[in-house]
Amino acid sequence: MKCLILAAGYATRLYPLTENFPKPLLKVGDKTILDWLVDDIASTSRADGYVVVTNHKFVHFFEEWAALKQEQIKTPVIVVDDGTSTNENRLGAVRDILFALEQTGIQDDLFIMAGDNVLDFSLDGFLTFAQEKGTSCVMCHEEQDLSKLQKTAVITFDQENLITSYEEKPAVPKGCYAVPPFYYYRAEDAGRISEALQEGCGADAPGSFAAWLSTKTLVHAWEMTGKRYDIGDLKSYEGVQRVLAEE
Repeated sequence: MKCLILAAGYATRLYPLTENFPKPLLKVGDKTILDWLVDDIASTSRADGYVVVTNHKFVHFFEEWAALKQEQIKTPVIVVDDGTSTNENRLGAVRDILFALEQTGIQDDLFIMAGDNVLDFSLDGFLTFAQEKGTSCVMCHEEQDLSKLQKTAVITFDQENLITSYEEKPAVPKGCYAVPPFYYYRAEDAGRISEALQEGCGADAPGSFAAWLSTKTLVHAWEMTGKRYDIGDLKSYEGVQRVLAEE
């Protein structure tokens, strides 16, 4: 399995902190956001390689980080520059995934995650679930706030955790389970991204491909066992700093 990390955004809502510095490399406690995520994955010994796809503006920061990280975890860490330099000409998450796969030639099973979230639980449970199901899988959590559901991906699933509907930012959600940006794709499913884009799959939201895929094959959902802290603005960044300080 390869771990692909989405880190090509410009985090404009976190200016001035991220005007000239990438959000995933901001410190939370004694480590960067990205270190928290990668160290957890590395502890499971499931990934035999990591790929960080970023933009041209921030690529040198990630190259410096990757040089140190692969020495720490003893696993290759590749950084891919998608060539964009502003928020206005970004490729979008789905096209970034495709670009990274084309640049690296990876044809393995993929664990894909956004590089700007902090979790208070291990991802090992999700990876175990995905391997037991033998299908592509997404993570989810219950969300009762309608305004939040309208800004994210929302799914419904049956008693076997098989996804029965998947919507991006629905005005009237069919369910109450939100999908954060953590996905496990079988190699054969990851190879269908070009097909999805040709059929009109959205390119910006990372969950758009998972939504498309769920209409083509079996996709299961794993309910998170803890909390996820989405660092989207200065208030949320300061909030997660306080949470970790209290632990």
